[in-house]
Amino acid sequence: MPFILKRLSYLFLLIPLIGLVACSDASKTSLNGASSSESTVTLDVYKSRSCGCCSKWIDHIKQDGFSANLHHPADLNAVKNKYGILPQYQSCHTAVSSTGYVFEGHIPSRFIKQFLESPPEDAIGLSVPGMPLGSPGMEMGDRFSPYHVMLVKKDGTTEVYANVASLEEQHQ
Repeated sequence: MPFILKRLSYLFLLIPLIGLVACSDASKTSLNGASSSESTVTLDVYKSRSCGCCSKWIDHIKQDGFSANLHHPADLNAVKNKYGILPQYQSCHTAVSSTGYVFEGHIPSRFIKQFLESPPEDAIGLSVPGMPLGSPGMEMGDRFSPYHVMLVKKDGTTEVYANVASLEEQHQ
């Protein structure tokens, strides 16, 4: 076989391998270095069927790359109790990641991402107690009430994870 034909046959053998390497490298992105098939974080969201602000919050997280599996339990408080959300930290909906972390209420998606990238060892998740005016899903024009995103720990204690003092800070 002439020299040039031998080289071309090697090249044709390498082309599929080059494509395989290029495709596998291109798919490695996002949260915790997950591949593209794992890059979308899915949250199981437990809410009342009729709650409009919960639906708006779900739209908010979807715009930031999350997906949501909706659940409408007959007893929403039982879900909150199951996941260890004490009454003073409860809101109108509860979201749970596939890794078991709990996100209670109208938490801006950026804080959920930040938490999931580096979850504190003793945490069960985050909470925005109540339904603060201006939080994601609770928007009413330019009206806003400052609020805290609380870090909820396994022992039931909490600490401030983030202070959201303005609409601008919420969307940074």
